[in-house]
This record gives sequence, structure tokens and C-alpha cells, in this order.
Amino acid sequence: MTEIIALLICLEPLLCRRVLKQLAMVATAMLSMSGRVTMLGLSRWTEGGGSYRSVQRFFQEQIEWAELQWLLLTSHVIKADRRYLLAGDEVVVSKSGKKTHGLGRFYSSLAGKSIPSLSFLSIALLDVEEGRAYPLQVEQMMPQPKAKAVPAPPKPRGRPKGSKNHVKAKPVLSAGLQLLQSMLRGILDRVAPLQVRHIVLDGKYGNYPSTWAVQDLGLQLISKMRHDAKLYLPYAGSKPPSGPTARYGQRLNYAHLDEAYRLACVQAGAYQEEVYHFQLYHKDYPDLLNVVVLVKTQLKSGQRSHVILFSTDLSLSAQDLITFYSLRFQIEFTFRDAKQFWGLEDFMNVSERAVTNAVNLSFFMVNLSTLLLRPFRLEQPAFSVLDLKATYRARRYLIELLILLPDPSPPDLVSQLFGRLTRLGAIHSQPSLLLVT
Repeated sequence: MTEIIALLICLEPLLCRRVLKQLAMVATAMLSMSGRVTMLGLSRWTEGGGSYRSVQRFFQEQIEWAELQWLLLTSHVIKADRRYLLAGDEVVVSKSGKKTHGLGRFYSSLAGKSIPSLSFLSIALLDVEEGRAYPLQVEQMMPQPKAKAVPAPPKPRGRPKGSKNHVKAKPVLSAGLQLLQSMLRGILDRVAPLQVRHIVLDGKYGNYPSTWAVQDLGLQLISKMRHDAKLYLPYAGSKPPSGPTARYGQRLNYAHLDEAYRLACVQAGAYQEEVYHFQLYHKDYPDLLNVVVLVKTQLKSGQRSHVILFSTDLSLSAQDLITFYSLRFQIEFTFRDAKQFWGLEDFMNVSERAVTNAVNLSFFMVNLSTLLLRPFRLEQPAFSVLDLKATYRARRYLIELLILLPDPSPPDLVSQLFGRLTRLGAIHSQPSLLLVT
């Protein structure tokens, strides 16, 4: 537990001594325990002072988790000479019952349909050099009532007489985009010294309202468009003798892309992969977009598929655009770890504050476990979260065994017991790096 306290001591400005001690106690129990991560399960694995009532009190505390995450990262992770991005995505947690705060029907990509669940919007910091995501803030998304579809009145063909060009109107932001904006405002104030310029969002946010919401805060968006997006080259013809010059040129034909825009063509086994780079217009967007089209062709059958990546930053190179969007998937690994190891799928809290604390604790443990894994991976690069939990579980068993040992005991008995216990459930065992205290 001493190494956990050493990592958490930086949080003293934000937490009183009692809550900091409870956080260290709960974190140690989560690292040691097997089975579902619930308040009752945690109370069974905590050491002295960790009763069920104590765990309940911790989950009812008012904790500023976003500030806690940032202070932990600035103390142990962030380096001024690194390049960082922001990444955002939604995570859906299936839930039964009827009383959990925020319960509704949200679309789950795993189930392929809308299910009774909770939905959370997560924003993470991406370290470009390390290729890792660190959760910064998680907020719950509330279910929204379905709006009744009102048919739009028919519009006459053509442009109305006397109409003039005007600046594209501000879009109506959905509740999800409003939440994204409010989260980004607080995060940008904290990460200002890092000079973060880009945020990476998945294809759900590849639309103009999302682009406007991001650019309104001074960020550049990197995302993905639909495969059938209508994109146009800038008009390159001569100016007409009268009237305004056309804005849109030829529409992009994905089946026959101009080789003048091709940057790379690589044959990988039975497939050919091509990279095309454009600056294009989309009629929903007021400005040019930086677009990369990735085409994959099966050589034997000639079947083609393509992916359209885009950014509002025209100065971004094609390689950086591809690399940054590829890094977006790192946020999915934080969701996986939070669900698989730290109780995001297990918690049974129902009140608003308890749900908020349970979810944020799961993502806090993602960052804390990353820090705890570092010394182990210096000697064993493949050391995993399962190995870390097996080591802490062995330490917990050993403490219970030491209580039963006669005094004095053989000098090497403790190390032998600890070595045997760490092999239970471990994949790569490195017990020598964890102090038995």
C-alpha cells in the first residue's frame, strides 16, 4: 500500500486526509480483489478500517474527479516536451432495474441495438509519442425524449429572387454536443500549457454541428465521414462574364480517384492500399476541409472499399491526419480496462452521486494502474493488469498468512510464500518489485 500512497500523496491539495486514506484503501482493495467490483465486494477485500459503512461513505463523498485526474497526470505522467491531443467518445454500460440515475435506452455497438443502459461521455489526453490515452473527465449523458418529427414545408426549386450570400448560421447543438462543449471548456483551461490544438472524435461526430462546437472553442477537429459523403473539388474553371464565380467544382468520384492526388500505393499480400490527399468542399461546411481517402482493393476480385478521414486543420499533413485518427482507438482501451478490471460494468449504485463516484473511480484506476505497471515493465515489458492484480492479491493473502505464522519464523519463509502466491492467476510474474509492507 505504501507505493499507492506515494502516488496519491500529490492529491492532498484536493482531498482531506480522511477521504485520501479511503481512496488509497479502496484502490488497494480493487487491485487485490477477485469477482465483481461492488461496494460489498470492496468491503470484503479492504484491510483494517474498511467496513461496508466506510465504503458507502466514500461513495457518497463530493469529489472533483476531473481535478483529481489532472493533478495525478501532471504529477506523474505529463511532460512539457511531448505532443498531446484530445480524444472523446461515448461508452455505454448495460444496466437492469428501474432506479439507477440516468437509466435509459442507449445504442450499444457491442449489442448492435439500443439496450437499457447508462451512457457516459469520456474525454482523454492522447500522448502521441507514447501512443497511450489517459482519461481526463467523464460525465453522464442523460436520456433525451424523442422529438416528434415535423415535416418541413416544401421549398420551391432554385434560389429565391433577390437572395444574397450570407454567413452559415449557427447550428442547433444537441444535448450531447452541449455536454461536450461544457467539458472541453474546463479541460482546455487545465491543458492550456500543453498547447493542445486538435481533438479526435469518431464518425458519429463527422458532421457540421460537431465541427462548429469544436471550432467555437478554438480546437481543430479530426474525424471520419460517411463513405458516401458528397465532396467537391474547388472550382478551377474560368470566371464567368457575369455573376459570381462558382464555388464547387467536380464532385469526387470514389471509384475513379485522380492519381495526381495519390500519395502512396502499397501492395500488402492480396490487397493494394492507396492514400489520396485532397482539400475539398462539402456543402454542409462553410470552409475547405483537409481530406484523406484510404482505398483498399482486393487484387483478385477487384473489390474496393474506402475510408474518408477529414480535419478542419488545412496545415495538417496526410500522414499526421492518419496517425492521429488511428490513435483515437486508444480511448477504447481505457473503456475496456475500466469495464474488465475496475468495475465499470459491475457497480450497483443507484443515486446520482454514488453513480458518478463509481464511474469516475473506474477511470481513475485506469490511470493509477498505468503508473503502478511502469516499474514492473522495466524488467518484464509484457507485464499486464492481470499480473498486477495477481501480485497485489498475493500480497493480501500473505498478510493474512503472516498473522498465523509462529514467532520467530524462518528468515526466507516470507519471500518463498510471496513467490508462490504471486504465481496464482498471473501470466508474467515479477514479485520482486512489490514491497511487502
